[in-house]
Amino acid sequence: MPANFNNSAWFYDRLSRLVYGKALIGAQVYLLQCVLPNSNILIIGGGTGWILEELTKIHPASLNITYAEVAPKMIALSQKRNIGNNHVVFINDAIENISLSADFDVVITPFLFDNFTEQTALQVFEHIHQLLKPNGLWLNCDFQHSGKWWQGVLLRSMILFFRVVCDIEASQLPDIEKHFDKHGYKMVARQTFYDDFIISKVWCNLTPNDLPLL
Repeated sequence: MPANFNNSAWFYDRLSRLVYGKALIGAQVYLLQCVLPNSNILIIGGGTGWILEELTKIHPASLNITYAEVAPKMIALSQKRNIGNNHVVFINDAIENISLSADFDVVITPFLFDNFTEQTALQVFEHIHQLLKPNGLWLNCDFQHSGKWWQGVLLRSMILFFRVVCDIEASQLPDIEKHFDKHGYKMVARQTFYDDFIISKVWCNLTPNDLPLL
């Protein structure tokens, strides 16, 4: 059963700014520098859709975007965003329920996997992986526990809050990096935010011929 982010649609952006300042926005905007003109892009869990306006600032036209979001109220807010002359298809469903062609140049997953258990995260990852072209880019940002005591406190509080308000299934952060490693992705860029609590990574989906020799 997908989480119900309808309950948080009206305050989600304000709450994130209150707790994290501009860090959540900065982590996602950092990733967008890798998007090239004429890209076919899949955005999963984009929330209120402000990321569409940030993409439009970089590329006012030429992008084909599929925007998958499970919460109807989040989709409604996203559809009001300025998308310039880019083409956007909005899909209101969980990504694992959506059948799409495997022809995306770029996949963007902003703070998606922290909603899931390890088992669900694996299933979602495998489904998304099948949609990305060889040598495509997967832009992912999420929280991480880098060892600082306050990160564990904030992480537990955040997960508990969204379990109660939005019915997320997670009780801890899943290990997503092992799935990138398993499928031969190469990390080509990374940046941390909010004193290492937030991390953005750019992964390249290497084809077998491009994999380094062992």
